[in-house]
Amino acid sequence: MNIVSAKTADLSAALSALSAALGAGAGMVSREGQERTLAVFGRALSPAEVVRELIRAVRERGDEALVEYIRKLDGATLTPERLRVSPGMLGDAWDQTPPPVREALQRARDNIRRFQEHIRPALPPAQRNAEGGFVSITHRPLRRVGLYVPAGLASTVLMTAIPAAVAGVREVALATPCNREGMPSREVLAAAHLAGVEEVYRIGGALAIAAFACGTRSVPRVEKICGPGNTFVTLAKKELYGTVDLDMLAGPSEVLIIADAKAEPRFIAADMLSQAEHNPAAAVLLTPEERIARRTLEEIEAQLPTLSRGPAARDCLERYGFIGVTRDLDHAVELANQFAPEHLELAVARPDALLPKIHSAGAVFLGQYTPEPVGDYVAGPSHVLPTGGTARFFSGLSVQHFLRTMSVIHYDRDALRKAASDVAVLARAEGLDAHARSATIRFE
Repeated sequence: MNIVSAKTADLSAALSALSAALGAGAGMVSREGQERTLAVFGRALSPAEVVRELIRAVRERGDEALVEYIRKLDGATLTPERLRVSPGMLGDAWDQTPPPVREALQRARDNIRRFQEHIRPALPPAQRNAEGGFVSITHRPLRRVGLYVPAGLASTVLMTAIPAAVAGVREVALATPCNREGMPSREVLAAAHLAGVEEVYRIGGALAIAAFACGTRSVPRVEKICGPGNTFVTLAKKELYGTVDLDMLAGPSEVLIIADAKAEPRFIAADMLSQAEHNPAAAVLLTPEERIARRTLEEIEAQLPTLSRGPAARDCLERYGFIGVTRDLDHAVELANQFAPEHLELAVARPDALLPKIHSAGAVFLGQYTPEPVGDYVAGPSHVLPTGGTARFFSGLSVQHFLRTMSVIHYDRDALRKAASDVAVLARAEGLDAHARSATIRFE
């Protein structure tokens, strides 16, 4: 990873190229994933081709396809009857989880629940319109949703299941990958138990998305799929949108940090590495201070050998890391809004002054003592956020994603009498005589 300066390069073009490499369908796949694709399918398919093949198989062969590809992709030998985790396993996983982890999960759950209850939209009172009719909206929770949880991410269980529960969703199903023995992560199962999710499937990746969207004998279809995932998961969600509703495109993770002269390079390096250990992921630093850029790069090199996933993080930074020296802070903000990152850290002396200028980010972290992992685990807002530049038009997951809004309209005779002529005029202008008669017949 090199330092790129606005004095010698077009940072906007460089970030656009990085964003294109990160977006859904760009083939952002680890080397391990590429090797696995070749081994399973016998040829070098693109991620989009892999996803279409898996969806077709699930649509045509249901449980049989799920079992076959779980064996080929995860190495686990299952039967359709074993796709779902027994409820007893969830309680056992909770009992076997170390007390410090259980206590941290409980505190995180409480923060998430309080925040989601706080932002649950209240219903406005009905409004009387010009004709005297009453108009309003009402909310209804979705009936059945599917949550996707990547392997080992117990926090994602809470970040998806708690908003659904606060919304009042009656049926919540969860899918997560399993290991070669057919076991999902113990901590994921424990978090499901804590969140009250009883329907858990040991299915990972695009297979899980296909199962939820299309339905099989063992996995009833859902109305909406929520949760983050890798390139294959994101592409499967795109492919199946319309068959099922989606939360957003939450693919490989990203962090963009804006830093000024007061920023601490050790902190910046640690935060960039926290994303890079996901691999693939993006870690970007924008600063007008060349000294901060150089020292951050030195700190990254110093901290890499101390990480258990150091080699993976280094590989990630070589492919998707970026350090840019901008003209000034406003230039950094302009580039950040263009990039529209999943996570945006404002490591500056006055983050509140920059915040009003930010309009495209999944979540914003203010100041040097608000590292992105605080949002990942305990702060309260969901860490399921839009990636690949889609923060320009998607919002982070919340209780609102699990609520449907319905308009409610009530006219009495006097109100309809006042509106009928306008209804008739507009309907006839569109050539819809029956629409006009529907309003006027009541007064003939």
